[in-house]
Amino acid sequence: MSHLLSRPRTPDELGCIQRITPQSAQWNYVGFEVYTLKAGQTLEQPTEGTEVCLVIMTGKADVATQKEAWTDIGERTTIFEQQPPYAVYVPPHDSYTVKANTDLELAVSRAPAEGKYPARLIRPDDLEYITRGEGTNARKVCNILFNDIPAEKLLVVEVFTPNGNWSSYPPHKHDTDAKPQETQLEETYYHRMNPSQGFAFQRVYTDDRSLDETITVEDRGVVMVPRGYHPVGAPHGYDLYYLNTMAGPERTWIFNNDPAHEWMLQK
Repeated sequence: MSHLLSRPRTPDELGCIQRITPQSAQWNYVGFEVYTLKAGQTLEQPTEGTEVCLVIMTGKADVATQKEAWTDIGERTTIFEQQPPYAVYVPPHDSYTVKANTDLELAVSRAPAEGKYPARLIRPDDLEYITRGEGTNARKVCNILFNDIPAEKLLVVEVFTPNGNWSSYPPHKHDTDAKPQETQLEETYYHRMNPSQGFAFQRVYTDDRSLDETITVEDRGVVMVPRGYHPVGAPHGYDLYYLNTMAGPERTWIFNNDPAHEWMLQK
């Protein structure tokens, strides 16, 4: 199995099915977790030295930090409804409590931070989908924590890719700290399939091919992208969703396409 792939595990006593840390991924910034909570189950966690973005993937929950609280947030019964999620931003040196009012799938994105911004609710009305690409390269993108939605390091985005289409394509990379030409961002892809028995392919490769892996990822798998280009293909019959978490030395997304494939953007 590729060292870039994390397969889901049976929920532990907290409901955790995925846990990526900077230590386990052997990088510096991105942490990512997924919890599947039963109705009535509660999750309490400190943020410590990280800012956190809680994404209510499906279900409803009460969410509280040390100073704020929101009741019964969440609308989606399936992520493939293609409606924006509820999310909560929690600063470092705080904590969060999530009480599942229904069965709940919760994604937790983390990155080191100092504490510049307060806890806040991100509502579906604050978000929108944009279509990126065309033809079999079309996909829908929802920026959850991005651009003018403030954070210190974290960038969080969800993408819907129709079956038979490609995504993160043409292949692009953001692994070099060379602003304004490119920025360095680590990235995780949390994949979901519809129907759930499906699979997708993701290639992660560098120009010199010192890293070159093609990964078969199944439902609830995480692909880690420490560097290099990272396109994704969704086979016929299986719609693909993924949640991206990115972070690096600077919160700016500047990427470069693989020169060998950039020609298709000139058509």
